[in-house]
Formats: sequence, structure tokens, C-alpha cells
Amino acid sequence: MRCTAHFLTFFAATARASAKTIWATPHESYSSSVGVLGCKVDTNRIAYWPSSVDCNKICVSLSYDGRTVHLLRIDQSEGAHDVSYDAWNYLVTGYSATERPTTGGAVAMEYEDADPSACADLIHTDGNKLPLSASNSMNYLASCLSKDTWVGKNHLLYNILDPICSWGTDELCTLDWPTANQPACPSQLGTPTALENDPVYNIQYMTGNKVMASNGQVVASGGTAITVDLGQKSGGRIARGDAVVVLAMSLTYWLIWGV
Repeated sequence: MRCTAHFLTFFAATARASAKTIWATPHESYSSSVGVLGCKVDTNRIAYWPSSVDCNKICVSLSYDGRTVHLLRIDQSEGAHDVSYDAWNYLVTGYSATERPTTGGAVAMEYEDADPSACADLIHTDGNKLPLSASNSMNYLASCLSKDTWVGKNHLLYNILDPICSWGTDELCTLDWPTANQPACPSQLGTPTALENDPVYNIQYMTGNKVMASNGQVVASGGTAITVDLGQKSGGRIARGDAVVVLAMSLTYWLIWGV
């Protein structure tokens, strides 16, 4: 029993050591700097981290107040640790942003890199392989194919031009790497045909409305807004210095995004 207790204590300490604290901010509009197609992933579970998108570490877990979500890390921010608004809202309130939307800025949360398999249910393709744009993801994919990586082994290429799936053709392409560096598709690669059958949706900040990413059209109204005292909930107790940081970062977020 004593050995078991020591092991559990060591395990808990190791888990705490591997977790890192970030200041997570809500992000409304889906994007991907490496061309991951939003119509084939869960856009409500995306991490927009400051560092470049990795070929292996594309899944992270984020925890707050006893709740945890897994997020695909497939976009690079300009410095903030942005999180899909719906994921941020759930972590802060326990509700989806479509049910009980709330507002706020940076909140101290714990994150860890996770195995890509933990994010498998966020990828809606055969074999849960990362869906990439055949015309606009090649620089990223080439860097992943040049070495032994998860993305290099687990990707699919589609003849869709943009991350919000507004242009192109929803068809699979093939790549004869390294003989060729341009994918081959059933129809011409990169043709800007209007694509209307694979819409991407955003959850609107503050209202919780579900809107079309392409034009902002509301397709479903959000629930009743609620207010959460983030100062009381950040880690249970928040130091005065941390409160100043939260206020400053929240003000910065408001000035940049106007929300």
C-alpha cells in the first residue's frame, strides 16, 4: 500500500510538471495557416497557438475548473493562445457557447501536448487523417514528408482551395512523393469553382449564434447569455498581480478584435 501511495504521488507530481499554464483567449473565426479544411474537422475545437504548426504535435488538451477538452493545433496566432470560442466557453462555464454564451478575455488554463489519437474524433475523414488543401498545403506537407512524422503518414489531400471550403471541388487527390511535388486530382487542380455543399460555421462571440464562415449569415440563434466571474474562478484563487494581467490582456483583446 505504501509503494502504491508513493507511486500515485509521483504520478500526480509528474502530471502536474508536464502541464503548462497559458492565458487562453476566445477565437471566433476558423482559420488554418497550413490549409486544414474546416469542413472536415470540428472547428469548435481548434487551438491557435503562437508557435508554428508541428508535423507531430497537432493535438493538445486544455483544462480549467475540472473540465478538459482536446483541440487540434492547426493554426498559428500572432502571439496569443487563442481557442475556439465554443471550447473556451465550455471550459469557463460548462456549457456550449450555443447554449449559454459568455464573454471575457484571457483565462489561466493548463495545457499539455496529447497524442494525435486523442483528437481523432475531431477529424471527420476516413481513417481520421488530416484533411489538407491540395493546392495550398504543399509547403507544410513537404516539410512533414521530408521526415518520419504523424502528418506525413496521416493526411488526405482535397481539391479545395481555402480552409473555409468556399472554393474548389470536394474530391480526393493523390501525390506521388517524392517523384512529384504537385498533387493529381480528378479535375483540374486549384480551379476556383464555388463550393456550396461543404459549409464551415463559426460560433459568434457574445451571441452564440451559428453563422456561415463565408458570409456571416446566421443559421441558428444562440441561447441565453450568462455572466461568469473569471477573477474568482481562475485557479480557484487569483493573485492581485495575475488579476492585473488578466485585465490588461482582456483590454488588449478587446482593442484588437473589437468584441
